Amino acid sequence: MQNGNTPEIDWEAVYWELLPRLFNFFRYRTGDDQTAQDLTSTTMMRAWRSRERYNSEIGKFQAWVFSIARHVAVDHFRKSRPTVPLDAVYDLASDFSVEQEVQKQRDFARLYAKLTQLPEREQELIALKYGAGMTNREVAATTGLTESNVGTLLHRTIKKLRAEWELSYE
Repeated sequence: MQNGNTPEIDWEAVYWELLPRLFNFFRYRTGDDQTAQDLTSTTMMRAWRSRERYNSEIGKFQAWVFSIARHVAVDHFRKSRPTVPLDAVYDLASDFSVEQEVQKQRDFARLYAKLTQLPEREQELIALKYGAGMTNREVAATTGLTESNVGTLLHRTIKKLRAEWELSYE
């Protein structure tokens, strides 16, 4: 049942389009593939169950689904703090040496640790931008911030992460 302001949604197309982006968003937020899969599934189920509430006049469908994802992430973090098993941090590629792979895992774990030290809002912006692959405009539509504010916050956050990264090597 669709209201007058809601177009008919092709849920199979939506699922295949948003699935990798949702998964990456949650992977950036949790650092764990299994948890990311579970939260992605929860998000899609919640979107399906509340599909009558979507109103195209309020915003784009993707922003609506990612708003649901943000709430799913908040609920998850209220329940427990994430843990990152080192062997699940990064999928190993066979064409690299063991030393390179160990360094990649360390770098990923180090980056994830630095990300978890950021304020919640900055973690979420990084996850939406780089995990979900959203543009600043899409992040703005999802979070309710202005596009300019998103760009500024992301720039400052990346600058801060780079500075901390360099400091930790000294």
